[in-house]
Amino acid sequence: MSIVLDQVTKHYAGLPVVNDVSLDIGDGEFFVLLGPSGSGKSTLLRAIAGLSGVDHGRIALHGRDVTHVAARKRGVGLVFQNYALFQHMTVADNIEFALRVRRMRAKARRERRRELLRLVALEGMDERLPAQLSGGQQQRVAVARALAHKPEVLLLDEPFGALDAKIREELRRTIRQVQRELGITTVLVTHDQEEAFAMADRIGIMHLGRLLEMGAPHELYSSPATRFVATFLGAANLFLARRTPDGIQIGATTVAAAERAGGERENEVVTVVRPEEVELAATRAALSSGYLASGTVDEVVFTGALERLRVRLEKHQEHTPLLSSGEADSTPTLQVTRTQHEQRGFEVRPGQQVAVGVRRVHVLPTPLSSFTACASSAARAEALTHQPLLAELVARMKTRIGTRIEPQLGLADAPCQGRDTFVGTTVISSGELCAQEAEWLLRRGARDLLALPPQAQVPHRVLIHWVGEAARSATLAISASVLRHVPAEAVYVGIVPGDAAGTGHGQGMRELLDARSEAQAAHGLDMRTELHYGEGERQLALRLAEAPGQMLILGVTALADFTTRFQALLQGPWPVLIVRRGRA
Repeated sequence: MSIVLDQVTKHYAGLPVVNDVSLDIGDGEFFVLLGPSGSGKSTLLRAIAGLSGVDHGRIALHGRDVTHVAARKRGVGLVFQNYALFQHMTVADNIEFALRVRRMRAKARRERRRELLRLVALEGMDERLPAQLSGGQQQRVAVARALAHKPEVLLLDEPFGALDAKIREELRRTIRQVQRELGITTVLVTHDQEEAFAMADRIGIMHLGRLLEMGAPHELYSSPATRFVATFLGAANLFLARRTPDGIQIGATTVAAAERAGGERENEVVTVVRPEEVELAATRAALSSGYLASGTVDEVVFTGALERLRVRLEKHQEHTPLLSSGEADSTPTLQVTRTQHEQRGFEVRPGQQVAVGVRRVHVLPTPLSSFTACASSAARAEALTHQPLLAELVARMKTRIGTRIEPQLGLADAPCQGRDTFVGTTVISSGELCAQEAEWLLRRGARDLLALPPQAQVPHRVLIHWVGEAARSATLAISASVLRHVPAEAVYVGIVPGDAAGTGHGQGMRELLDARSEAQAAHGLDMRTELHYGEGERQLALRLAEAPGQMLILGVTALADFTTRFQALLQGPWPVLIVRRGRA
């Protein structure tokens, strides 16, 4: 591998701006770090270049650990957005600068310069000053200068941002040709999706300091694993749907083109429908795809080869599918993209009634779909929906929050008054009766349960632990889903009964390695690991009490003695997310 990052972390003002990033980039690969402003991508690039130190982790280039090696000794070439050329030097002198520093002979310098100018299509411009060049030409000089000393790695920090569209496209093509000709490993940082799609062998998506997903451009677009990637890589319609043995049910309709669920248990899922996968027709019978709903065209925008529309789904219809927007009472609105061929086949205008069909639905593997605030009265449930942490999670996940009233919540032999099934993650208030209420709900079918203390804020550290191997995979999946939406450090806490002198140390270390390996491979989550000794619940309480702003994700299997065992944890000033899997 050309570049290997292992749990690279960088803090500013005590907060992780790069958060446990692990990454392997192959020899000769063109890798693009894509993400919004503030996602940590440029900080990570500067760490690879050696222009910024790291607080934790390791950086290796071509098998050599360079974590603490000076930038000039790392063998990288770096190109910035602002060109960074020496304005008083000619093109020739700018390109040869790094070679002069390395005391290369004049003849060899000239030969290398001519070779590079040919590569970047600037032959004959040796004696011009930067001020006599266009922006695109200056950036080509910057690329040539970065390649002059034959670096093993080329790093590009948004090099096209200051250029107009046509020059940007030409320069992208030039750099890709140069990279392929030289076979140099290249990392490009950008927030431009089109740029990433046009240049990358693989793309890594960063958000809130984390590397969320990696893959080939077409794979990330067609089969994203997270809400953020689905909505960041192009437009996307997010739906809350129902996974059934017959397929994916959106509203009252089972979409024929949906991914099949086999014999899996019915549950709520988050689905993605790309705008180009939406079909419009005059009537339901005229659709060639699975019927979704009827709607009204709100907006039609001509963009040349494509037509973009917004279609408002009829809200008065029974079982109209709810588009996940973070607002339960918002009008469901679809984004639609149509080709000219589709436009000619069925012309539409604003205000027109249409039938809406779906050609393909992609189900996100996220286990967190929505939230349901549960309390003994409507007033308490409503108050719970406005708690800061819950409101923030709902907004970031672009999902909804419902309410569930259970007047006899926590009473041992009382039945549920609400519906038989639990939708999404159940949320209750922390407090003296929290453990008793949590056990009551878990015994009646709740699988994921968030105990929320008053005024809890977004955590800066999330501790992960499970009691019983049956809950392990689900706990890691839930943890990964939460940590995609909060800028928090993830720490798996392994606990071995007894003390460090006991015989369980080796087993405990193996469990740490297995937990981290599964989190990375199955869920794309990198996390720290800690090993503690003693009684499990006490060790977790001590770790949580060390600092404010923490959260616990706890996997459980058996419910015997649940209230007694976890009462102290569920009374604390920290949020606790219970993940229950397996038999009681």
